[in-house]
Amino acid sequence: MKFIVLKLLALFMVFSFTTLSANEAHSSEGANSAHKEETYQTKPFMEMIGGFLESTGISAFISPNPNELSATGEKMSDFHKSGGRIIMILVTFFLFWLGIRKGFEPLLLLPIAFGGLLANIPVAGIAGPDGFLGVIYQMGLSNEMFPIIIFMGVGAMTDFGPLLSNPKTALLGGAAQFGIFGTLVGAVALHQAGFVDFTLQQASAISIIGGADGPTSIFIATKLAPELLGAIAVASYSYMAMVPIIQPPIMKALTTEAERKMKMTTLRHVSRLEKLIFPIMVLTLAILVLPESTPLIGAFMFGNFLKESGVVERLNDTLQNALINITTIFLGLGVGSKLAADQFLVPETMFIMVLGIVAFSVGTAAGVLMAKFMNLFPGHKINPLIGSAGVSAVPMAARVSNKVGMEYDRTNMLLMHAMGPNVAGVIGSAVAAGVLISLFK
Repeated sequence: MKFIVLKLLALFMVFSFTTLSANEAHSSEGANSAHKEETYQTKPFMEMIGGFLESTGISAFISPNPNELSATGEKMSDFHKSGGRIIMILVTFFLFWLGIRKGFEPLLLLPIAFGGLLANIPVAGIAGPDGFLGVIYQMGLSNEMFPIIIFMGVGAMTDFGPLLSNPKTALLGGAAQFGIFGTLVGAVALHQAGFVDFTLQQASAISIIGGADGPTSIFIATKLAPELLGAIAVASYSYMAMVPIIQPPIMKALTTEAERKMKMTTLRHVSRLEKLIFPIMVLTLAILVLPESTPLIGAFMFGNFLKESGVVERLNDTLQNALINITTIFLGLGVGSKLAADQFLVPETMFIMVLGIVAFSVGTAAGVLMAKFMNLFPGHKINPLIGSAGVSAVPMAARVSNKVGMEYDRTNMLLMHAMGPNVAGVIGSAVAAGVLISLFK
C-alpha cells in the first residue's frame, strides 16, 4: 500500500513540475513577444523634430497629404485640403460675427459655425465616420431623430390661439409654401439646362428649402436624396438663421408705409377645449389623407397637446427647455460638420444654396402679396408684414414681422398675429413634404 502511495506522489510531482515549466516557457515567450512589440527604434533628434513639424496643421495646409480622404471616404483635391479649408474657416468666423455681434439666431448659428470650424481642421478627421461630429451626424440626422425631437419641442412652445382666433391667416402660411414649389421648378429647370444633374427626387428634396424649415428639410432629404442631405441641411438652416437679413428688404419693397403701420386686434378668445381638440383634429386629418407627413406632424402635435393638457408640466418643461436645447446643440454641430470644404465648395452645393435663397425670397414675397390680396375683400384688414411669417422659421419669421412693424410705429405689436401664419407655415411645410414623399412611393 505504501508503495502505491509513493508512486502516486511521484507521478503527481512530475506532472506538477512539467506544467510549471510549460507555464514559465509560455510566460517567457509572451514577455519576449511583448518586448518585441514595445521595441522602439531610436531616431536622431532633428528627425524627430521634422516628424513633429510634418504632423502640424500648418504643414497640412501648406503641403497636404496626397492620400488624405474625405469624411465620405473619397479622395480630396489639393484645393479642398488647403485653400478651401481656409475659406470655410473664414466663413465660420463670419457666422460667429453674425451670431454674436448682430444677434442673428445665435442658438442656431453658433453650433453650426463651430461644427464647421471643427470639420475643417486638417489631420484630426473630426467630421469623419469615427470622429465625434460624424457620430453625431449618424445618430441623429441621417436617421431623422433630431428633426422629430425638434418638432416636439417646437410644438410644446407653440400657441395655436392666434391661428384659431383668425383662421384666415392660415392662407398666408399656405401662400408662403409657394417657395417650395418654385424651388422644385427651378431645380428641374437647371437640370434641363444642363447646369446640374438633379433627378426629380433630388429636386423635390431641395425644394423644401423654400419653406425655411430645417427639420422638415432633413426629414425629406433622408427619404428622397440622402446623398444631398448635408448640403440641404446646411442651406436650410443657414437661411433660417438669416431670416433677419433676407426678409426685411423684401417686406419693405412690397408694402407701403401706411400698410406697415396697420394695427390688428385679437378677434376672439380661444377656449382651452379648442386648443386641446385642434392638435388631435390635425393629426387625424394627416393620418387619413397624408400618412407620409405624420412623423413630423405627429411629433409637433404631441408636443402641443402636452402643453395644452396642463397636467404634465414637467414633461412640457423638458420639451420646451432641456430636450430641445440639447438636441439643438447636437443638430447644430451635425449640420456644421457638412461645412467641410470638400462637401460645401462643390457646384451642387452652390446651386442648392442659390436655389434656396431664391425660394426663400419667393416664399416671403408670396406671403406678403397674399395678405395684400386678402385686404381687397371686406372684413378685418391684415397687416401685410405678417404674411412674411408664413414661412416655417418659427418663431424667427414672426419676430421679424413684429420688428419691422415696430420700426414705423413703436406701439404696433404684431408678434401674436404673426404667429398665426407662422405655425400654419410649419404645418404646411410638413404637409408639402408628405405630398412630395408620397409621389415617389
